Amino acid sequence: MATSGFDPQQSLDSVDDEQLPVPPHKQHGAKHFLGLYAAEHVAATEFVIGATFVGLGAGIWDILIGLVIGNTLAILSFTLITAPIAVGTRLSLFAYLERIAGNVMAKLYNGANVVIFAAISAAMITVSATAVRVLFDVPPQVAPYPTDMAFVIIAFAVGAIVVLVAAFGFNALSEFASICAPWLMVMFTAGGMVLIPALSESVTGFTTLTSFSDFVAIASASVFTGINADGEPGIGLWEVIGFAWAANTFAHFGLIDMALLRYARKKRYALATSTGMMFGHYVAWISAGLMGAATAATMKLSILVVDPGDVAFYALGMSGFVIVIVAGWTTANSNLYRAGLAAQALMPEVKRWKVTMLVGLGVMGASCFPFVYRSMLPLLTYAGLILVPVGGIAFAEYQLFPRLGMTRYWANFKGLADNRPAIASWGISLIFGFGLNVLDVMPFYYLFLPTWFVSILVYVVLARRAGACEAYPEKEKAQQEFNERVVEHHRRKAAEKYREGVEDKTLLSKGIKVMWGIVGLGVPAVLAWRVMFESPDLYQYYVNRELFYDITIWCTVIYFVFAYWGLQRSKQFKRREPEGTPSQASTG
Repeated sequence: MATSGFDPQQSLDSVDDEQLPVPPHKQHGAKHFLGLYAAEHVAATEFVIGATFVGLGAGIWDILIGLVIGNTLAILSFTLITAPIAVGTRLSLFAYLERIAGNVMAKLYNGANVVIFAAISAAMITVSATAVRVLFDVPPQVAPYPTDMAFVIIAFAVGAIVVLVAAFGFNALSEFASICAPWLMVMFTAGGMVLIPALSESVTGFTTLTSFSDFVAIASASVFTGINADGEPGIGLWEVIGFAWAANTFAHFGLIDMALLRYARKKRYALATSTGMMFGHYVAWISAGLMGAATAATMKLSILVVDPGDVAFYALGMSGFVIVIVAGWTTANSNLYRAGLAAQALMPEVKRWKVTMLVGLGVMGASCFPFVYRSMLPLLTYAGLILVPVGGIAFAEYQLFPRLGMTRYWANFKGLADNRPAIASWGISLIFGFGLNVLDVMPFYYLFLPTWFVSILVYVVLARRAGACEAYPEKEKAQQEFNERVVEHHRRKAAEKYREGVEDKTLLSKGIKVMWGIVGLGVPAVLAWRVMFESPDLYQYYVNRELFYDITIWCTVIYFVFAYWGLQRSKQFKRREPEGTPSQASTG
C-alpha cells in the first residue's frame, strides 16, 4: 500500500486542488506577499507580546538591536529554508507530508496543529473580548481565570461570531482582513506616538522630544527599563534575538508557510516577509510596549495584567476598540479555520464546517480564561518546538537526500503503509528538545535550533537504514509521468477557466483610493505627528490628543467603508471568466 494513498495513476479530475502543485496561472508576484505578510503579522498578538517584553524587563537597546537581528534571521529563514521547498514542490506541507511520511505521521501532525491553532484562536478571542468588556463596564480580568460572569458571556458571544464566520463565511472575512493591514500599521504607530509626550513629561518634565537620544532616555527610564515585573534584572539581548527569531519557527523552520509561499513565482519573494517581521514584529511590538507601559502607569496595575482593550483605548480612543476587536477577530478566524482544516484531516468523513464548529466549542471555552492570551510568548515558542522537527524531516528529504545519494519519496515508492523513520525522528526530537528545556541547558527561545538539527540527523540515519538509499526506477518514472500529467492538466484548466482581468482605471475607483488613503490613513497619521511633535506643554498635549481621538474614529469609519467599496470594485474588474484561449490565461 502506498504511503498516503497517493497514486500516480489516479485521475487528476478526482484529486482535490490542495493535493496538487500550484499551477502557473495561480502564482503571484512580490507585491502580493508584501501585503499578505503585513496583514498576517500586524495583529492583536502584538499588544500582548509588546507588553510581555516590558514585563520581562528587556532594556531599550536590547529591544532596538535585538529585534532587528532576530527578525532579520526570521526573514532569512523564510527565504532560505521555507521558500525553496515551497517553490520547488508547489505543495503545502500537509500535502508534501502525506507523500513522504504516511497516514499515521500526517494524523499526528494534524492533531498537533488542531491544539496549537485552537489555542492561538482562543487567545485572540479573549483579546477582542477585553475591548468589548470596556464598552459594558465589566471589571478588568486580572486573574488567570474569569472573575465576572459578564466577561464569560462576552467571550462566548465574541467566540460564537468567530466560530460561525470560520465555519461558513471565511472567504468574506479573508477579503475584509486583507484591507485591514494598512490601517493596523498606521494605528499601531500612531498609538505609540500619541503616548510618547506623556511618558516624556513623566521622565524629563517636558512633553517634547528634541532628538532620538531623548526617545532612548524616556523609553529606558519608563518602558524598557531592564528590570522585570518582580524588580529583578530582566532578559537581555540574546533572549530578545531568540524570541524574535523563534516567534514564527512553526512557520519557517516548521514549514507551515509552505502553504503561502508555494504561490510565489520566485523563491526570493519570501523576502516580502519583511513587512510582517520588520513592522509587525518590530515597530508594532515597540509601540505596543510604549502603549502598555503608559496604560499600566495610569491604571496603577502591573503591565502583565493590563487588558489590550484598556491599552488601545488609552492610546487611540474609540478607534482603539476597533483595532483590538478587528485585529483579534481576524487573527482568531484565520487560526480557527486552520484548526478546522487540520481536524477535518483527522475526520475526513465529517464536513469541514461541522468539524470547525466542534473545535470552536472548545475554543470558546478556553477563551474565557485570560491566562491563555497572557501566555502567548511561551505558546508560540513551544508550538514551534513541537512542529519544527517535522519541518526538519521534510527539509532532509527535499534538500539533503539528493545530495546524499538517497531517494525522495522513498517510503511511498517502497510501498510502506507508514514512514516509521519519520515518526521515530519526530518522537526522538521532541524528547531531546523538551529534555533540554527541563534541564535548563539553554534559553528556551533557542531550543528549536538543536531540535531541528537532531530531527534531520536522526531521519537521515533511520531512512538510510530503512531503504532510502535504494533505487526505484519504475516508481520514479511513474512519478515523472504523473508530474507531466499535472502540467498538462493545469494548462487545460487555465485555458478553460481563466482569463486575465481588466485593469480598473476609472475616476470613481481613483476617488475611492483617495478617500481611504488620504482621509482614512493620512489624517490620523498627521494628527498623531501633531500630538507628538507639536505639544509644547501638557495643556496643548491634552488638546491635541483629544482632537486626535475625536477625528480618528471618523477617519476609521471612512477608511473601512471606502476600502471595502474599493475591494468590491476591484473584484468586479478582476473577475475571471470561464472561457478564453491559452494566450488569454493569466500568469499571475
